[in-house]
Amino acid sequence: MSERTFSWELFNKAPLVGIIRNVSPEDVKRILPIYREAGLTTVEITMKTPGATDMIRYALENEHYGLNIGAGTVCTKDDLDAALDAGAQFIVTPVLSKKVIKSCVKKGVPVFPGAYTPTEIFQAWSWGASMVKIYPATALGPGYIKDVKAPMNQLKLLPTGGVGLENMDAFLKAGANGLGIGGQLFNKKLIQDKDWDGLKAHFLQFAQKLA
Repeated sequence: MSERTFSWELFNKAPLVGIIRNVSPEDVKRILPIYREAGLTTVEITMKTPGATDMIRYALENEHYGLNIGAGTVCTKDDLDAALDAGAQFIVTPVLSKKVIKSCVKKGVPVFPGAYTPTEIFQAWSWGASMVKIYPATALGPGYIKDVKAPMNQLKLLPTGGVGLENMDAFLKAGANGLGIGGQLFNKKLIQDKDWDGLKAHFLQFAQKLA
């Protein structure tokens, strides 16, 4: 496990988890400094991405300053062990796995497990989740976040899936404690074209919405 730990101070500066999925190691090396320069602070590399553990290691060795580096799509204890061995500073899951959550809590690693119904959300929270990822947030929208938090405002919620520039404000106003954004943030065309200036301008739009 990494000695460098997750910084809530950094996360709270820009409460957004950028989800890197199926991006090449070469492109990730270019993206991380741009991401930080734009004022974004927290990035998750999904374990389904080829070479994910090597990318996490690289990020922690070379780009850790000013960034939280985590692992996403952690579904099993094996995924968790591999992610933590690579040095992941936080863990994101798409599903509720008691074993994964409890293991993270025991190790003092922030964990954002995926849940959907009020019962699942509360279950994740009671097992010690740092924040609960509401996934997929697309169908139910910002109103759902507001409805869930009304009776349980102690919950910290991270809507993910279908979140973008056009609805970020609505989710935050509804009480979201952060946002998980993948494809809408890591624009495929800009990355394919190696348009790094364009990508930075794109990231800045998200950072400005959070400011």
